Amino acid sequence: MSEPDVIKLGAGTVPFGHSFVHSEAFKALFQEGMELVEDTAAYLDGEGRFDSKRLPREGVIAYATESMRLTTRLMQVASWLLLQRAVAEGEITPDQAQLENNRVHLTQQDTITTVDDYEALPSRLKELIGLATRIHARILHLERLMSEPDHVPPLPRPNPVAAQQRLLEQVFGGN
Repeated sequence: MSEPDVIKLGAGTVPFGHSFVHSEAFKALFQEGMELVEDTAAYLDGEGRFDSKRLPREGVIAYATESMRLTTRLMQVASWLLLQRAVAEGEITPDQAQLENNRVHLTQQDTITTVDDYEALPSRLKELIGLATRIHARILHLERLMSEPDHVPPLPRPNPVAAQQRLLEQVFGGN
């Protein structure tokens, strides 16, 4: 665990994950994720239906593939966020959340859509895909930080420049 992954309180350290779910940053992430889920659902059920009907056959297949991929990604995001909020509100323990996380399992998704087919997709769908990919990557990173075993980070290495400065001060005096 590196230095930025822990918050120092007094003599001990608190792993990042234990404090993150209670932070304002988590609340903002939760809000952002849930708004993205709502925006995507509204688009796919509304304007997206009309957008997909204007596409050529290959575009319709790419639209269907990418919208399913987008929906899957956002359901993983929403499930993770809801689990973490349940931990923050004391509804479940972190251990229970970890068991549930093992069932939800956040996965990295590779795209099989060609660049040309992707470029032909409606701009709003591409925008939503980009936003969902970004929040999904952030959550994958947070999940890695939060699932690291609790251990004390290694002590920082001595600063060689400071050591040289101390030697110079000893030789030439403190002035």
